[in-house]
Amino acid sequence: MRSIGTGCRRVARFALLVCCCAWLLAGCGRERVFQREGYVFGTRVDVAVYTDDPGLADAAIAAVLQEFDRLHHAYHAWEPSELTTLNEALAHGQSCEVSPELAAMLRDAQVLSEIGDGLFDPSIGALVELWGFHSDTFNPVLPDPAVLAALKAARPRMSDLVIEGRRISSRNPAVRIDFGGYAKGYALDLAVAILHKRGIQNALVNIGGNIMALGGKGKQPWRIGIQHPRQPGTMATMPLYDGEAIGTSGDYQRYFELDGIRYSHLLDPRTFEPAHGTQALTVLVTPRLQAGTLSDVASKPAYLAGDAWREQTHRFGIEHALRVDADGRVEVTRALRARLEFPEAVKVYVVD
Repeated sequence: MRSIGTGCRRVARFALLVCCCAWLLAGCGRERVFQREGYVFGTRVDVAVYTDDPGLADAAIAAVLQEFDRLHHAYHAWEPSELTTLNEALAHGQSCEVSPELAAMLRDAQVLSEIGDGLFDPSIGALVELWGFHSDTFNPVLPDPAVLAALKAARPRMSDLVIEGRRISSRNPAVRIDFGGYAKGYALDLAVAILHKRGIQNALVNIGGNIMALGGKGKQPWRIGIQHPRQPGTMATMPLYDGEAIGTSGDYQRYFELDGIRYSHLLDPRTFEPAHGTQALTVLVTPRLQAGTLSDVASKPAYLAGDAWREQTHRFGIEHALRVDADGRVEVTRALRARLEFPEAVKVYVVD
């Protein structure tokens, strides 16, 4: 998934589906769910607030959606934005002074990239474009082999960036920053801060399947569903508690097919090609600082790692995770299995 700049109108379904109904009265009380949807980051977003104050809910939701719109325009990967200005400077071997926010995002992304052994790599924006995912439509065309080989030889990586305060430069002119796989989670954390500031204690924020919970819905926790990567509807359901965030990387939202092979936007920075060993990888992040960001970031290295997915979730301190491999085998950690409700027909393999 590319949350800013690499979205498309062909998103067929969420990786996760919110299992609640807007405006549904909660029991016999006055509190209820107020919900609004929008379309930013190339995907549908949904903000639900549980309160007895319609005015408070409306103002809080509007503030969140306004913030999402700001982020979308500030860090778009190919339409004119602060990010494209930075990328143009790096391509010409020049340094660029950026906003304090962007500088902080780049520093954070560098740290997270190192934790993930380079499998989370926002510096490969040129590769994303080469595979055709800097577009609103995906054409079934493979990259020019010579151009792909040249980019692979240049081997951009986040460690090439030099960050000196707000001044950004690169040791490698092939670096192009694309915050897909980071920005949706970052936006979740900002949304939570806005809701808290406005006095909202109970809410659920969904950005194209990256979801974060505040409080609950009355006396019940929020419930969500994990989308099946090859079938319509949910594969499993589970409660999501206060401060928890969940995110999924999958090959079923942004992809094209050619000669019977599926090529998704989830590109492996080791091979410079789409990964093929996993259909979907979901992580649940328990309450902690930057839980939203981590829910977006941590699913990518685990997805790309294939059978070594648990090594990557351990790197990020995540014990709740689920993988659907290329053959449809469902593997889930013991911690997450205790939370999930599967239909009887789904065979599940528990791993430590």
